[in-house]
Amino acid sequence: MSKRIEKVNQLIKETLSKIIKERLSLKDTVFLTILKVDTSRDLRYSKVFLSVYPTSDNDYVSKTLTKEKGRIHKELHKKLFMKPLPKIRFVVDETQEKISEIDKIFDKIKREND
Repeated sequence: MSKRIEKVNQLIKETLSKIIKERLSLKDTVFLTILKVDTSRDLRYSKVFLSVYPTSDNDYVSKTLTKEKGRIHKELHKKLFMKPLPKIRFVVDETQEKISEIDKIFDKIKREND
């Protein structure tokens, strides 16, 4: 990955974090973290990987972000002076949830073997 793309990823991550924190109304019990941003080499698309706690609110957060994507993109455009401004796609990262499930399976196997 080029230094330019790395800088763009970091800039988008920081700016989106601020926009989501200041402008997006989520339930008080939801904690949302931007894990990373992957921008295409042509700067047309960015995947924004998110972590949601509690994981039971993944669908709620996905729907809210989808509904507000236009507004978020406008805010991003106001703060970043990029041409083209990448189209944002939010992806809820469920890695932690899967790790938890695997840990539970291993614990169960261990108990059965003891």
